[in-house]
Amino acid sequence: MVGFNLEQLVTFLAGYAIYWLFIILMMTGFYIVVSRGNLIKKIIGLNLFQTSVFLFYVSIGKVSGGTAPILPMKLKVEDFSIYSNPLPHVLILTAIVVGVATTALGLALIIRIKEAYDTIEESDLLEMNREEFSKENREDIEQGGLFKK
Repeated sequence: MVGFNLEQLVTFLAGYAIYWLFIILMMTGFYIVVSRGNLIKKIIGLNLFQTSVFLFYVSIGKVSGGTAPILPMKLKVEDFSIYSNPLPHVLILTAIVVGVATTALGLALIIRIKEAYDTIEESDLLEMNREEFSKENREDIEQGGLFKK
């Protein structure tokens, strides 16, 4: 039978607690996107989701006891040196820039939607779209159908 050690369990949970935080943050953002009808709240949920992914990737790049991968002035590298991986950090910097641009574009579109439809609630916009679509279909049917020659 496998021995159960409380100290090992606490160490295990403490070591992976940061990943549980990322999952909770990610699911919170996903829940906001799915459950809310307000377009600004959806953008906030997407940003929360995005931030959790950024934090996850940055945490992957850190190696315990690792140093920055910079060559010393003497250009002599010891074989037992442990380096952290800089690639996730670089990729996340690019992703942050893209995320900010996407958020700005989304907010600009929400402003235009507000000006055009006087609402930013998804349900109201869908209802307006249904009414407009059914009105167009009725006009087409009255004029001889959808597929006129």
